[in-house]
Amino acid sequence: MAATAAFPEGTKMSTMSSGGRRKVHYTFPDESEMVEEFDLQTDGLVVRKRRAKTMLGGQGDWTYEVGEPAARVTIENDTLRVSSANPQLVRNDRPHTFEWRIRNLPYPKSTYSVQLEQESRQIVVRTANKKYYKRISIEDMDRMRLPLEEAALSWSHENATLIILYKKPSPIIQREREAKTARLNAPEEPVSTSGDPDCKQQ
Repeated sequence: MAATAAFPEGTKMSTMSSGGRRKVHYTFPDESEMVEEFDLQTDGLVVRKRRAKTMLGGQGDWTYEVGEPAARVTIENDTLRVSSANPQLVRNDRPHTFEWRIRNLPYPKSTYSVQLEQESRQIVVRTANKKYYKRISIEDMDRMRLPLEEAALSWSHENATLIILYKKPSPIIQREREAKTARLNAPEEPVSTSGDPDCKQQ
């Protein structure tokens, strides 16, 4: 793949469709990987996860930037999920904004402080009652080394959920358009029979 604003030169990409999603697997020149999953009906980004090689050269764990891991099933067929009582942060992107939802935060709206910290390049969430504290990075902005703007940040609170929005700047939207063109023009791999949900390059 030629270098673009979206990917460095030498990036390998493969795609496949299954389970109502178009899955795109990238391997970058440094051997790190990224998998993105898009809804086939809306083309909305549902999952983005990344992993890099460990110090010993093995495969690292997947880190989710968008979406969340599927619930795991135990040998007894019980479903393992994060406690429903704990605050849960999930990023779900929109076409023109980055969106984070923090569920299970039942406090009044006046309790929350959501601010942009320029030194760390993070969104900082605090509660006046000191029950919750979180730092949120915007990896897309960091990768493109774009400045963070206070005016782009907004938030609301409803149904025990804190909703944080950051308006995407034009370079991000352009990058996403280029990435969309690349993945839609890429040939699809056959669906794997091994049950591995991540498509791989041949």
